[in-house]
Amino acid sequence: MINVAAIRMQQFGVRFYQASLTAGDIDKLVRFEVLNYGESGQPVRGGNKKTPSKVNWDLLERRIASSEKAYQRQIIRRKIDELVQYYEQCRQARDLPSIAGAVIISCDEKLTFEPVSEGASIGRLKVPEREGILRAIDGQHRLLALHADIDNIKDEDFTVPAIIFDRLPEDHVVQMFVTINAKHTRLNASHLVSLSGRQLYRDDALAAAHDVVRALNDREDSPLRGEIKLLGVGHGRVAQAPLAQELKKLFAGDAFGGPRKSADFREDSKKFFVNYFKQVSVVFGVAWNGRKYSIKSATALRAFIRVAPDVVRRLDQEHADRSDYRAIGRVMAPWGRRIGNVRFESEGVWKRAGTTVDSLARELKLALEYPEGAGV
Repeated sequence: MINVAAIRMQQFGVRFYQASLTAGDIDKLVRFEVLNYGESGQPVRGGNKKTPSKVNWDLLERRIASSEKAYQRQIIRRKIDELVQYYEQCRQARDLPSIAGAVIISCDEKLTFEPVSEGASIGRLKVPEREGILRAIDGQHRLLALHADIDNIKDEDFTVPAIIFDRLPEDHVVQMFVTINAKHTRLNASHLVSLSGRQLYRDDALAAAHDVVRALNDREDSPLRGEIKLLGVGHGRVAQAPLAQELKKLFAGDAFGGPRKSADFREDSKKFFVNYFKQVSVVFGVAWNGRKYSIKSATALRAFIRVAPDVVRRLDQEHADRSDYRAIGRVMAPWGRRIGNVRFESEGVWKRAGTTVDSLARELKLALEYPEGAGV
């Protein structure tokens, strides 16, 4: 274990650490990787190896892995050269830090924090001493430049401020990376498309969830076409993350009729959910096409996703194809009678009832269970 001074921090229920890592720690613990763009893609782009440079590019490129499960863009040669030159200027001038801002890092394994006293936020962070255990979310160029210049830095009293997350979920890492880079560094559109692919999500349930979200946002016949803000960017009004997490919960369990049926259903889930929301847009046509309704809010869409297994069970009882557009419409018809468009008026019932995902999902389930209002 490597012990480093750290501050334990928390934001919106997420715990992370602000720590001080030495140049040696960075050089050993951080792994560098870029997204694989295919056989023709190279981990480093721009510039010419024959151009005079203080960087040993042959050695540096061997340190950079290329993987379909990575999320970083290709390394920019000119940027590394400029950073190494800047580090040299800082070293000679002795009046300016070279890496003043914190880099953002995720650790693959569990971290242990020992506070200086009970309940204190200051203490020592124990990081497993394993090569490549840390991944850079933000600051990879700065850290690669440090690695390229390590022979000139290793004898210095040199520390790097770092924000370290403990086993951050894969999709959260990607979303944080995109949010940080999309606006300020003009992340290339093709890179966004690559990042949103199935290869990034190693969890099958999460992969299926993101496939469905992409289908809902991209397919021409989807009533939610262009309405979802994928990976934190775009013109959509609803964020991708809450919808994906709601879907993940369904796919991770036995909500669609046991492990085997649920696994089979994943293959047809894109068609089902597109047809499902097409019928939602028909049953609640006024609300769906109106401006003063909350039916396309994250709360409402999550509630509709949450009751999807109930709709599927009704389809199974009728021995209907789970993706059949008309059959889905027959099952959902009671919502038009029992709930109606008025329920989604933003300044009306929606607001007065203090609508939540749970409360709306209960109403939708009840309407399916008692289509004519019997027993209510």
